[in-house]
Amino acid sequence: MARTIAKDHDQKRDNILQVAAKVFANEGFDRASMSMLARDCGISKATIYHYYDSKDAILYDILKTYLCKLRDRVCKLDLNGQSPEERVHSVVLEVLMAYEGADEEHRVQINGVAMLPLEQQKVLRGYQREMVDFVNNIVWAAAPEVFCDDDVKLRGTTMSIFGMLNWYYMWQQGAGIKAREKYARLVADLTLKGLSGL
Repeated sequence: MARTIAKDHDQKRDNILQVAAKVFANEGFDRASMSMLARDCGISKATIYHYYDSKDAILYDILKTYLCKLRDRVCKLDLNGQSPEERVHSVVLEVLMAYEGADEEHRVQINGVAMLPLEQQKVLRGYQREMVDFVNNIVWAAAPEVFCDDDVKLRGTTMSIFGMLNWYYMWQQGAGIKAREKYARLVADLTLKGLSGL
């Protein structure tokens, strides 16, 4: 007979992922231990092993959950009725707002993906690629005459946007909605107004 799943199973799992992201971000994945995770979660090591058989499995679930949600939030953004320039503003803001409250997951992602087996890396990089491709298309539509057939310039512009957004948490920890909105406008304006000079 199959074992029944506790009513709070998903809640406990989410708590393990949230705490583990914080521990991995602050201590480093290599230095973190299952004992450390159990202590910070306020549960036994046996309980953690009930959910995950290894640190690697936890790392993969953190990144898969985070990147899948991030990809879905950005790529499913409703941009109907907006001009190409408004779409750039909207997507830049959405990326930055999606990062809010996920600083630890974001920090773990920077180095964590490369620590996983190649098949898992492939899945995670697929989520990243889908989001980059989506933003790439938004950027191209804002200035097709600038990019023409220059995929290198288009890719560089798109990745520069992510570069400006990805490190925001470093100098604006705990930034609220208004600060994020203001910075997103700055990044979008730098991109749009800079295109004419390329």
